[in-house]
Amino acid sequence: MTFDLGPALLFCPADRPERYEKALERADAVILDLEDAVAPESKAAARAAMIDHALNPERVIVRVNAPDTEAFAYDLAALSQTSYRRVMVAKAEDPHALDALAAFELIALCETARGVVAAETLAAHPAVVALMWGAEDLVASLGGTSSRTADGRYRDVARHARSRVLLAAGAHGRAAIDSVYLDITGLDGLRAEAVDAAASGFTATACIHPSQVTTIREAYAPSSAAVAAAQTLLIFAVGKPGVFAYEGRMVDGPVLRHAEAVLRRAGLSLPEN
Repeated sequence: MTFDLGPALLFCPADRPERYEKALERADAVILDLEDAVAPESKAAARAAMIDHALNPERVIVRVNAPDTEAFAYDLAALSQTSYRRVMVAKAEDPHALDALAAFELIALCETARGVVAAETLAAHPAVVALMWGAEDLVASLGGTSSRTADGRYRDVARHARSRVLLAAGAHGRAAIDSVYLDITGLDGLRAEAVDAAASGFTATACIHPSQVTTIREAYAPSSAAVAAAQTLLIFAVGKPGVFAYEGRMVDGPVLRHAEAVLRRAGLSLPEN
């Protein structure tokens, strides 16, 4: 199983079906949200809207409520009436709780202290194709009040969680999805975080507003200079020994894999050995 939807994943409240098509047009994939974006009294209507307003299932993720909630069973019943097979599990903590969703491709959302600590075991579940982390619920689960400092940077605990989820995903060959950026107008901050996410190994970044999509796509797309440099290096490396010097820099296997990742992000083929 692979996760190849593209870098910009846009949340859409499932009780707002009039937004479905526009969200799908703007983003690489839409996350129909049955959890936090929907008030408790509107969840039944959200499920009905999800059933009645079908989208291309190849580009849809459905975020269901946490497995230990009453709403979870209702979400599963609604899902069974759709063609959607890619599910984001809110507040994932126990891999055994994912067994009820074994027929789906799962994104385990590690957004509590227990979920982050369990990231490695969640990633090992055979139905899981990706992990995502969430900063605000994480800090709330710790009794904190803010995931960021006054200068807009993540607090250490949030950065630790981000890294732990990325490492857990990578260790099990799963994709990693970076958390949302809540400042809708702060595109410079979003750009910096998305550039870092792409360089660190995240596959995608989730977003909460259509205006954030272009910034995320641009951040994940390698520059023409980076692509040219990667191509030149890989062509030069053909037939070379395990370690060699290139433009005054030592090059070995990991450096070559970095260059290969640049070409993959650009959708280009790798030079033949």
